[in-house]
Amino acid sequence: MASGFFAVLDDISALMDDVASMSKIATKKTAGILGDDLAVNAEKATGFLASREIPVLWAITKGSFLNKVIILPIAFLLSAYLPTAITIILILGGIYLSYEGAEKIYEYLFHRNHEEHYDDPTEVPEEELPELEKKKIKQAIVTDFILSVEIVIIALSTVVNESLTIQIATVSVVALLATVGVYGIVALIVRMDDYGYKLINLNEETDSFSDKVGLVLVNALPKIIKGLSIVGTLALLLVSGGIFNHNIDYLHHLFPAFPSLLKDFLVGLVVGFVAVLVMKMIKRIFKSK
Repeated sequence: MASGFFAVLDDISALMDDVASMSKIATKKTAGILGDDLAVNAEKATGFLASREIPVLWAITKGSFLNKVIILPIAFLLSAYLPTAITIILILGGIYLSYEGAEKIYEYLFHRNHEEHYDDPTEVPEEELPELEKKKIKQAIVTDFILSVEIVIIALSTVVNESLTIQIATVSVVALLATVGVYGIVALIVRMDDYGYKLINLNEETDSFSDKVGLVLVNALPKIIKGLSIVGTLALLLVSGGIFNHNIDYLHHLFPAFPSLLKDFLVGLVVGFVAVLVMKMIKRIFKSK
């Protein structure tokens, strides 16, 4: 009886070793998309009133966990029985991501001074804040869903020749780390100014070391948020362009001399602007009716 118990423990230990080593490999392969995921979701999770940042971030994080719960079993089933569907889903998701990135550029170029466009939440009428908050949370969760699909598929590709148990455990670990890691870092970023003010008020001195560090944190936050907005937009186009270039054979072999990052960006931008134009035409048609 005892020997059987220890044999089970030995099997579990060996399984955990395999999962740990495969998770390490899968995490390395998804590092690029995780970086894009961080930039995109950090940009999506900022721009709220200070008192609402953590509640909003928690709502997005819960949505991200739910996304993973939905995606993981579907990904395993499709990988086993209908692998072509994964490529189709990735391309459709890529179109959405490129649309979001191109729309941001379009709005910046042509509607920067639109009277109904608000960059600062303090400028939004109070009665519109709840609806605006819900809209941004929904957009963040939808974007997270599409990026999560890409992360799960890449992670799954690294363990496709392993047993089903190792596939499930490894991809689940990577998906969990993606959510906890990304939104943990985002939480630190959005609360940076609060940490800065605490350091400034740490003592009565007016020019202490803690005051200087606190001022750096407070002054850096707006610049970081603005930078994340730019990086997040670029990331949307790079991720979507990468999806198209890796999954559409014609695009994969088009312009082989182009640097891969530049090619991903250009393809994402072109597809995105086409999607923006199509959506605007559809909206005009519905409005005219």
